[in-house]
Amino acid sequence: MEHLLGQEWEITPAGGKTGEAFYAEFEDQRLFLKRNSSPFLAVLSAEGIVPKLVWTKRLENGDVITAQQWLPGRELKPTEMNQEDVARLLKKIHCSEPMLGMLSRIENSPLHPEPLLQSVVNELDEQVLSLPEAQKAMGFLKQEALNVYCDEKVVCHGDVNHNNWLLAEDNQLYLIDWDGAMIADPAIDLGLLLYWYIPEENWQAWLNMYGKELTDHLRLRMKWYVTIQTLSSIQWYKNKNRLEEMNRWIKFINEIL
Repeated sequence: MEHLLGQEWEITPAGGKTGEAFYAEFEDQRLFLKRNSSPFLAVLSAEGIVPKLVWTKRLENGDVITAQQWLPGRELKPTEMNQEDVARLLKKIHCSEPMLGMLSRIENSPLHPEPLLQSVVNELDEQVLSLPEAQKAMGFLKQEALNVYCDEKVVCHGDVNHNNWLLAEDNQLYLIDWDGAMIADPAIDLGLLLYWYIPEENWQAWLNMYGKELTDHLRLRMKWYVTIQTLSSIQWYKNKNRLEEMNRWIKFINEIL
């Protein structure tokens, strides 16, 4: 990274799952650098969903480095996920035609329930599949797979965890970390957010801010996708040998179903 910017820049790893992100600072200039981020980043920046894209450079080895504004700010707290700004930004994302058009050119096709279920089944090992909770979840998922089809397909973030919402010092809200973006049923994002952060008696009030009615079909779709995500999380934490978190997700299945 130093040869891209010059020796005077101080560059530090930004953490994250991939280890491909860095902070760069020189005098009053601050950048967030990432290696091989999606070309989708340009339209996210243009739509004001992520901090502004400053430049993109292709290296001799074919890697692409992007530089975004590094904004002072903080993550949202779990208790702040009930705010209208969150609902309105998620609605803006789900309604964005430029984002849908760009992601359609990058991705092959929208995500459908049955192929998604099959891919999750393929990633689960025998130990996870033998859990009573996992068997209960699989029974529900297979039974309802044909009932959760929905014609509405939008750009979904896929991980609307409070850690991915950045509130800048000027009170501008951003949703960052788009590596898992997909074209899919908006219930994927809505279900995760509501199940994780909003008491069920307040779901309709939150959806009023978003602009959607809590129908029985939406409720079923959200439950279905959250169950899939939970199974996937159980396997992920097991693979990392983080058993305490794994057990928390196992317990969560009993809360959902």
